[in-house]
Amino acid sequence: MSQTEKEQLGGGAGLAGAVAVESGVELGEIEVKARGYWEQVWRRFKRDKVAIAGGITIILILLIGFIGAPIAQALLGHGPETIFPVGGLTPFGLPVGPFHKIPDDYHPGQYTWFFLGADSTLGRDEFLRLLYGIQASFEVAILSTIGAVSLGVLLGSIAGYYRGWVDTVVSRVTEITMAFPALLFIIALASTVGYRLNNVTLGIFGPGVLTLIIVFTIFGWFYPARIIRAVVLSLREKEFVEAARMVGSSDWRIIRSHIMPHLVAPIIVYSTLAVAQFILAEAGLSFLGVGIKPPTASWGSLLEDATQYYTQVPWLMLWPGLAVLITTLSFNLLGDGLRDAFDPRATH
Repeated sequence: MSQTEKEQLGGGAGLAGAVAVESGVELGEIEVKARGYWEQVWRRFKRDKVAIAGGITIILILLIGFIGAPIAQALLGHGPETIFPVGGLTPFGLPVGPFHKIPDDYHPGQYTWFFLGADSTLGRDEFLRLLYGIQASFEVAILSTIGAVSLGVLLGSIAGYYRGWVDTVVSRVTEITMAFPALLFIIALASTVGYRLNNVTLGIFGPGVLTLIIVFTIFGWFYPARIIRAVVLSLREKEFVEAARMVGSSDWRIIRSHIMPHLVAPIIVYSTLAVAQFILAEAGLSFLGVGIKPPTASWGSLLEDATQYYTQVPWLMLWPGLAVLITTLSFNLLGDGLRDAFDPRATH
């Protein structure tokens, strides 16, 4: 291509001509690749290094809790509920500190390691209980999020799409749920039938986990319902929904094929933030003694035990506190990154 042709091409073809001049190819040879919606979301998300770090941290915590904890138990030779009333305590009757090699109370002449010390005067391994606490916290948080978001999306979609008396009923139920004193209900439940409910484990959960999942689902669906209702109210007036009605599509088909795909972004973003909220809620209730009950390991119960020794053994509050902080912070950073990635107007 001659210099004159380059000048003519660059001046008369706009941006495409400028690209052709810089790349040294003919205008017709330039291949423009169209990017799909999810590819654009991923391109925006991967630029957010903080959100990526949050996601990687969450994956590592999950691997440590559900894979690393059983491995650590097998290597150490004792479980998170094993009591060491002699080796796990100092001569003053306090829990031993971090990195202690203690005599095994059950195998004379043998020793075991307490990497983070003992959890209380019962002499249980703080390290193992911290790892197994990941399982309890994530089981409650993730399953509660799935239950609450599923119920909220269902009711919010119905209310926003059909409006009228359906919207009125769902809105009134939502307001009643929001005004209900959930904490008082949980305390009353724990003091009455809580013991029997806690024993319902389905063979896969720890005592009390299923109870918290049900309670969090019942009292956690109203917020996603309000979000989804507002989004659906806007979507039902869009041109593509009107076109679907004109060609005779049923309401179920419109909701499934034309509205639900637009709800994926707010559902994903809210879910990541809800998991962090439920982790904090579980830790708080366990700290108050109405959540996960001992001897099942929980970050909240570890914090509650640590308050008895905060002057003599202050690091016992440090480990579960850091675990809760790092986990919830990671979910919040991931949620913020996803929110920006799903927003096409976000600038990076």
